[in-house]
Amino acid sequence: MVLNYIWIAFFLIAFIFGVIALITGDAAVLQKMLDATFSASKGAFETSLGLTGVLALWLGIMKIGERAGVVNVLARMLNPVFTKLFPDIPKNHPVMGSIFMNIASNMLGLDNAATPTGLKAMAQMQELNTQKKDTATNPMIMFLVLNTSGLTIIPTSILAFRSANGAAVPTDVFIPILLATTVATIAGIIITAIWQRINLLQPALLGAILGMIALVGAIMWGFGQMDEQTMKTVTSVASSLIILSIIVLFLCAGIYKHINVYDSFIEGAKEGFTTAVKIIPYLVAILVAVGVFRASGAMDLLTEGIRWMVSACGLDTGFVNALPTALMKPLSGSGARGLMQETMTHFGADSFAGRLSCIFQGSTDTTFYILAVYFGSVSIKYTRHAVACGLLADLAGVIAAIAVCYIFF
Repeated sequence: MVLNYIWIAFFLIAFIFGVIALITGDAAVLQKMLDATFSASKGAFETSLGLTGVLALWLGIMKIGERAGVVNVLARMLNPVFTKLFPDIPKNHPVMGSIFMNIASNMLGLDNAATPTGLKAMAQMQELNTQKKDTATNPMIMFLVLNTSGLTIIPTSILAFRSANGAAVPTDVFIPILLATTVATIAGIIITAIWQRINLLQPALLGAILGMIALVGAIMWGFGQMDEQTMKTVTSVASSLIILSIIVLFLCAGIYKHINVYDSFIEGAKEGFTTAVKIIPYLVAILVAVGVFRASGAMDLLTEGIRWMVSACGLDTGFVNALPTALMKPLSGSGARGLMQETMTHFGADSFAGRLSCIFQGSTDTTFYILAVYFGSVSIKYTRHAVACGLLADLAGVIAAIAVCYIFF
């Protein structure tokens, strides 16, 4: 229901701004908005088409792991924590393994692996939904907030963009991104837990949160001891090694359990193709709305309004130049990436705005995109408090990003 109102608002606000721009002399604005609808529709289909192969691959691999019992082993390992964070999911249910795989993939910046495992987890949680099949359950919402908060330990693509734009030290945003995204994730967990009346002081849950903070701190310290080239090499090798190790582990487990590995993969891959087709309407809906909103000039006017208010309060407005990336990130990952690139091109990769735009890009994830795709994959219409919790986590990440950028740079 919330997404319904937000989607309508994008179009209405965009149309109003378009008409105003037309009256004030911009004769091309309506054509730009119309072009945006076609280009965004095409982009949505191409995105889904691009996901088809990846979904088929990873859901095939997951099916092997599921039949070989690896997913169940992961579920049992995570039970002490996940049964507290997801109290409505039965103990030792395979969905725990899927959730773990998704979160681990996100943390390592392996988006291609994260989306298929996330969609698999949503399908499994929908099977557990014994109430209204069109309404999001508490576990679904907690899971998606963990996704939208975007905890990423290795922001590989951002570092690559900085290097391509001539940054003197492309990795100098690594620790600030890690700090900001950790704040966003912890804030998301706390906000959603309070909303769902989950006791955060349970020893297992409290220990997990503190452990996550300690792990991130240790990784930050370790990477802080490396030079630029070493850090790039380690992140690249670690990401590749981990993802290939998962594939080999699942295959070896399948051989050990004497299952037909090939047939299991094909069965899972078929699910990937079906899922890719199913999410096309949801992708078209959200990407077209965002495209029209941006083409109307509403995003630019919003940014300038914020600059004026910040200046009126006597505060430094240096962060406002990077703000379009933060405002776009909940709406579109590619749009935010484009704005990050645009900011670095205009102000310089090593400028305050250039660095902050990169930290914004890495501090949270594409909330509306994730909600549209994940909920759409299981035909959820009523999202309950998912949007509110996701956006509050995003806000925490944005505030943290601004704070750490001022501290570091």
